[in-house]
Amino acid sequence: MLPLTSCLNLLKPPHDFAHYRPAPAPDYADGRNWAALPTRQDSSHAVPAQTTLRDQQATAEADVFFVHPTTFFWRSSWNADVGNCRLNRFTDRSTIRKQASVFNAAARIYAPRYRQATLYSFFDSTAEGNSRRALNLAYTDVRQAFQYYLTHHNQGRPIIIAGHSQGTDHATRLLHEFFDNDPKLRRRLVAAYLIGFKVRPREYKTIMPCRDSLETGCFVAYNSVTTGNEFPPFSRVAVTNPLTWTQDTLRAPASLNRGGVSQRFKRIDPQVTDAKIHDGLLWITPPKPGGYPRFLLPGEFILRHSFHIVDYGLFYLNLRENAQARVRAWQLRSK
Repeated sequence: MLPLTSCLNLLKPPHDFAHYRPAPAPDYADGRNWAALPTRQDSSHAVPAQTTLRDQQATAEADVFFVHPTTFFWRSSWNADVGNCRLNRFTDRSTIRKQASVFNAAARIYAPRYRQATLYSFFDSTAEGNSRRALNLAYTDVRQAFQYYLTHHNQGRPIIIAGHSQGTDHATRLLHEFFDNDPKLRRRLVAAYLIGFKVRPREYKTIMPCRDSLETGCFVAYNSVTTGNEFPPFSRVAVTNPLTWTQDTLRAPASLNRGGVSQRFKRIDPQVTDAKIHDGLLWITPPKPGGYPRFLLPGEFILRHSFHIVDYGLFYLNLRENAQARVRAWQLRSK
């Protein structure tokens, strides 16, 4: 166990947060500081190969503001540099292509690059506050990007907020700051997909977990793990079953899974897994097709049952179709 724990420590920046000078803040008037914009061809326009799915951003009547998860694993600093071309290529080919693309049939996709906190920030238990300071810096960029988006791009259109992992941490804060206390903006909220992180059922004063597939102004949250496992830090966290869009604890059979898309992004796998809510987790049966990896991190044995990496991929078509359905429901209620 000690060697494996040491492997995780290899991801730790060697100095405290205050030792580093962060890279310059992004200017969101510069399109290079966006991983996805609907006005150009980028990874958010991708659809899985060998499918009939189509990108529909050109005609979409809603927007999605997508905050990507951690793709910065290096120990060179506590926060990434948005000018790092190698990192940006990895972000685009992984999370923008395989997660943000879920929404390209329902909405125009805006996904900022930001000075994300390094992966080790989520495993740092020291008292110096390095992790929180790194995450706070990352959030200042996400906040600035969202403010720029509202001012220059939104033009009163309905909005989906979406994220995964670190991106969900920041998206959760956006909802607190911009939506929870602003009835006018909240009326434009189609839904928030707060996947792969901890969101409490009563996280907000006015925004509640979604109760069905067509409710709007609500949020969806879940974390996928192998059936039969527990994870105490997520006990009593909000969970929505992406096969039924309810919060009950009945097992939803794999027959309700419209199709997963593996990390290979080459096909749709129908009925790839089932889903059942259990004490803050979404229990699933491990998929038989390849390309749905577990979250294997040296030294973190408790995560070996997690399917965190493919939270989106396991339910790709269900998420895609649900985003379209909620946009239509929002439009009908707004007439």
